Amino acid sequence: MPINNPKLTVVGAGPGDVALFTLKGVKALQSADVVLYDALVNPSLLEYAQNAELIFVGKRKGCYAYQQDQINDLIISRARSHGHVVRLKGGDPFIFGRGAEEMEIAAAAGIEVAMVPGISSSLAVPAYQNIPLTKRGSSESFWVITGTTKDHKLSEDVKLAAQSSATVVILMGMSKLGEITNLFRKSGKNETPVAIIQNGTTAEERIGVGTIDTIESVVQELKLTNPSIIVIGEVVRHRAQLLNLQLEYTAYDN
Repeated sequence: MPINNPKLTVVGAGPGDVALFTLKGVKALQSADVVLYDALVNPSLLEYAQNAELIFVGKRKGCYAYQQDQINDLIISRARSHGHVVRLKGGDPFIFGRGAEEMEIAAAAGIEVAMVPGISSSLAVPAYQNIPLTKRGSSESFWVITGTTKDHKLSEDVKLAAQSSATVVILMGMSKLGEITNLFRKSGKNETPVAIIQNGTTAEERIGVGTIDTIESVVQELKLTNPSIIVIGEVVRHRAQLLNLQLEYTAYDN
């Protein structure tokens, strides 16, 4: 029997740490009839959806459980047959998460839509490593750029960002790291600090720190892979500066 009030709620799962999930997100999962969730979602969050059908629709190692058109069809069909569909996405669904596209498709099909923001990995992952994206005297602004466009090419915005003094955060850019560093070298940024953070805010978090000239060798040495975030800018130095201050205080206190 068709549902009278089908609904889609797009929910941001945050960067990985369950404690960073929002209370509003919890309420959405508790009221869900169906949850469509991605690969970067912490599976512990699914415990809040005890009355829902759980469907994995993410991508692992380049293999898709469902293509995007199939996910769109699932959203519409499950909303009409079950009621409340929660689309659970890593980070914030409006930052390279296709959440806006899915909401448009659902709305065009006559389905009520709602959105619950999540804490974006672009902000939280550097913060967990004590890297501020802005800092007085170091950076007045920041860019958040996708490393790989829908055409599988490096975004043209990276070239523009490399010419600025802003902090640059690149998501999904590990496969384009060589291209990225070359653009920054052309802008004379060889010694600009770089941090690459893998599996940020989780128990598996790892970090490599270097400069534009050295970061590729750091990645090779530490065997850093996806999912990782690239942070480029003077603010990366804050992490070491803070650690040195803590060590100095400890030595003085003793």
